[in-house]
Amino acid sequence: MSQPLVPAYGTSTLADLLPSVAAVLGLPGRDNVLALPPMQRFVVLLVDGLGWHLLDGREAIAPYLCGLRAQARPITAGVPSTTATSITSLGTGLAPGQHGVAGYTFRFGGGLLNALVWQEGLSGLDVQPQLTVFERLAKTGVHCSTVTPARFQGSGLTTCALRGANFLGVSDQAAAERRVELAVQASEAGERSLVYVYDRDLDHAGHKAGVASPAWADELARIDRFARQLRAALHESVGLIITGDHGMVDVPLDQRLSIEQHDELTADVQLIGGEGRLRQLYVRPGTEAAVQARWADRLGAEAWVLTRGEASDAGWFGPIAPRLADRFGDVVVAMAGQGALMTQTQPNEYTLVGMHGSLTAAELTVPLLIG
Repeated sequence: MSQPLVPAYGTSTLADLLPSVAAVLGLPGRDNVLALPPMQRFVVLLVDGLGWHLLDGREAIAPYLCGLRAQARPITAGVPSTTATSITSLGTGLAPGQHGVAGYTFRFGGGLLNALVWQEGLSGLDVQPQLTVFERLAKTGVHCSTVTPARFQGSGLTTCALRGANFLGVSDQAAAERRVELAVQASEAGERSLVYVYDRDLDHAGHKAGVASPAWADELARIDRFARQLRAALHESVGLIITGDHGMVDVPLDQRLSIEQHDELTADVQLIGGEGRLRQLYVRPGTEAAVQARWADRLGAEAWVLTRGEASDAGWFGPIAPRLADRFGDVVVAMAGQGALMTQTQPNEYTLVGMHGSLTAAELTVPLLIG
């Protein structure tokens, strides 16, 4: 059976990116573990769904990104390799076990919290109250900004991960020129600056059509043009960093297992969290070992099935703060093969082609490109 790729928290993950930027910008107590170049201004472009291995053989489609990749190295997302967890790790500089945004859906307040579709009346501060890197930098005089879709202003995830930065909202379909203009203006503010720019459409194309589709290739080509345009517009004294929040794999229809169709899988399971490539199972107290054994027997070499304690000991989430432990599954099931675990409680997931969340290199590894 293959082995999972476990993040090296503290040395080469998304959680180490902004702390490294902060160290370069002079924030005390931070180390530049990613060896970023000495700059007084940075723009970080995060492309949702841009995995390191998704650039393999894409030189004709993405010549600028692939050219940067030739002199770059990969880092990893955290676990699960999914947007809400990754962006919170990026913004806080914390591993998942320390910030507690434990996945796409995870246990919170007795039910499941969808970290992308926030429930009414719940604040991001209720879920993640620790200071972000933006807040810490702003206290030292660094001008921090985010260029993201306007509808994300005040959202739970924005509050969890990005608070402390000046919010510069754009329409979802804003022209590249407008986003570049805002990023350039923000980068020039103050004596030191950090600008976060988010692009989401590559991920959407992968989910809808798959990473092997022409639609996905078209989006990658657009991202390549946008990144090149952004670099050309920024002053040479501004460092441009391009990364992703996770990779993606296409899941064949015949490799999808519907959990509710198997009594041995639903037995003792009270809540099914996570997503198709990494399920977090919240079970009746005292049944963890039995649930783990049944799932491991059913899935065999197709999945890594660990109890929360085993996953924690293996370093999947980084050290888990005791107050956050019950957000992570009592049993965690990460797909090692091509398949996915579907649940009728998330019927929209049945329409997806590309998926992510697990600890394979294709999903967990993302680029660290210096433009």
